[in-house]
Amino acid sequence: MERAWLIADASDSVAIALSALTAGGAVGDAIVRSPIPAGHKVAIKAVAKGQPVIKLGHAIGVASADIAPGDHVHDHNLAFARETGRHEIGTAIRMPPAMNAQFNGFVRPDGRVGTRNYIGILTTVNCSATVAKRIAAHFTPDRLTSFPNVDGVVAFSHMSGCGMAKSGLGIDNLRRTIAGYTAHPNFAGVLLVGLGCEVNQLDPLLASAALAEGEGLRLLGIQNSGGTMAAIEAGIAMVEAMLPAANACSRQPVSASHLTIGLQCGASDGYSALTANPALGAAVDLLVAAGGRVILSETPEIYGAEDLLLNRAASAEVAENLVRRLEWWEGYAAQNGADLDNNPSPGNKAGGITTILEKSLGAVAKSGSTPLNAVIDYAEPVIAPGLTFMDSPGYDPCSATGQIAGGANLICFTTGRGSVFGSIPAPTIKLASNPELAAHMAGDIDIDCSPILSGTTLGEMGEVIFNHILATANGSRTCSEALGFGESEWVPWVPGAMF
Repeated sequence: MERAWLIADASDSVAIALSALTAGGAVGDAIVRSPIPAGHKVAIKAVAKGQPVIKLGHAIGVASADIAPGDHVHDHNLAFARETGRHEIGTAIRMPPAMNAQFNGFVRPDGRVGTRNYIGILTTVNCSATVAKRIAAHFTPDRLTSFPNVDGVVAFSHMSGCGMAKSGLGIDNLRRTIAGYTAHPNFAGVLLVGLGCEVNQLDPLLASAALAEGEGLRLLGIQNSGGTMAAIEAGIAMVEAMLPAANACSRQPVSASHLTIGLQCGASDGYSALTANPALGAAVDLLVAAGGRVILSETPEIYGAEDLLLNRAASAEVAENLVRRLEWWEGYAAQNGADLDNNPSPGNKAGGITTILEKSLGAVAKSGSTPLNAVIDYAEPVIAPGLTFMDSPGYDPCSATGQIAGGANLICFTTGRGSVFGSIPAPTIKLASNPELAAHMAGDIDIDCSPILSGTTLGEMGEVIFNHILATANGSRTCSEALGFGESEWVPWVPGAMF
């Protein structure tokens, strides 16, 4: 990188160190007063105690002590303080001109399009996890050589399904998640495995999503089958019966309007809001212009920057739905003895992020600039065009699980510190915010977005990402796929009491 620091907006009171700064060096008109780690903030203006600190043109908190030009700005002198009431609904809506783009996908009988062609084994309850995994383990690469169009047989287990309330948010979320994966276009077929006595019974689960057993959806009860070994043998036979039809599926050219992308960021750093997140936002605008759908989630990680989304809300109803989700999370955090500023992790803080307000600016930047057309519950099907906000925790595996259940057939995931997340059946594309990460963890990173720091424009990097999205949708494998990630990262969000 040629520059040692960057002032992101003319109104900012801080600059971002692009490399470690030593005491005595100049940052604009300020003289650095103590060493500043790369990715961290240095004051370029005096900020009195109690006054807002500005980064990227937005307040990221208030000074908890007087800050002088050249000071390191972090936990010791920057405190959380949230501004409210700054939004004007619909004032920042922008629609890019329509464009055409294509990829080669798997067209399902109902018209939905997959980017991968798996057979999935899902579980109603943790008690059926081992049976599901043993069935999937039978289908080794050698046993699948006769089915070259099948990407694999994969099993998903979770920690719930029983010892829970029979109604309410927990079981509703779990059923929506299982049903969403069962109907996912990246699955050619699904085997759903239950125990038999669990709270999350097979019949109510299917009824909740209007699903029915058929050639592409088979049901297996362990107790009805005669126990573990009998269920494993029966499950293997059921998957074997689905393989020929799955292998008969082949890719064909389709419009990029069939793509639904889940947006994630994890292990973010001080560069994330400058490079990877806004570059992904530029790619999102291209996808929306091509008719595709995009899902932004992680509700606690838009906290304090929600005005940027409310200004893009397509209607007052959409805006109110988003505000209600944030209010719910404030109450939920308080009930558990926490607040939403607890969100930045130790890794986030080591990378230069101080408050949730600062983190949220980068998180929202992933969503681009097009209208926010819908706000939906966790794992609810995504049907609105363009950008949808899905309520979810900030925990990446849990949030991405909800997005895939909602229909995401790809995930784009930005990282600054080095997340190793991956997902199945929807592959994850990893985007690095800085060059050190891209080089140090090259086996986990698909795209290095750091050239933005040395002159590449956001638009140019957005095109790179968009083209990589199309290539991945065509079948090009991501780093996390090559590493075998995905089955263990299935984490449905199941809040509520456990009995």
